[in-house]
Amino acid sequence: MWRVLAARGFGGLTLRAVAAELGATTGLVTHYFPSKRALVRHALEVLDRRSAGRPRPAEEQAGTVSGLVRLRAVLLDLLPLDGPARAGNRIWVGSWDVALADPELAAEHAARYRRTRERLAGYAAEAQRRGELPAGPDAGEVAAAAQSFTLGLVVQALLAPEEFPAERQIALVDACLARLAAG
Repeated sequence: MWRVLAARGFGGLTLRAVAAELGATTGLVTHYFPSKRALVRHALEVLDRRSAGRPRPAEEQAGTVSGLVRLRAVLLDLLPLDGPARAGNRIWVGSWDVALADPELAAEHAARYRRTRERLAGYAAEAQRRGELPAGPDAGEVAAAAQSFTLGLVVQALLAPEEFPAERQIALVDACLARLAAG
């Protein structure tokens, strides 16, 4: 399924293409995925689990990273900084068109982004308590701004990778966080 998505996008994600990729019959694939919608939904759920299960820096795994450093780590984790992250982001961005045409998939996407914002808001609130971010703005609004900036950067990096290499993406996130910290 991943090779089909990477090569053809969501428009080319068909039961027949997945069956051909697997060397299986279309009937076997439809046994597990009765429709393209079910296939898309499964692909997004798997990508969500893969994203959540990606290896994290040792400090983050040990829980020793907090506040603004943790907020930065999560934002950087959203970016297409390497091959696997680029492939995952291509699938996410490609799925937006499919989700916009399907209210149920749109609601699932909105819930995923909401969960990420809530996580970011917790880190922003912690950074505010630690004095790393100004106490004035609502942590939820800080999280929404940071997430929106980062998602926009994802799109630019995917469309113009030579203009937005990993180093520049990291520098832009750092500059965004510095502006937030300056108030």
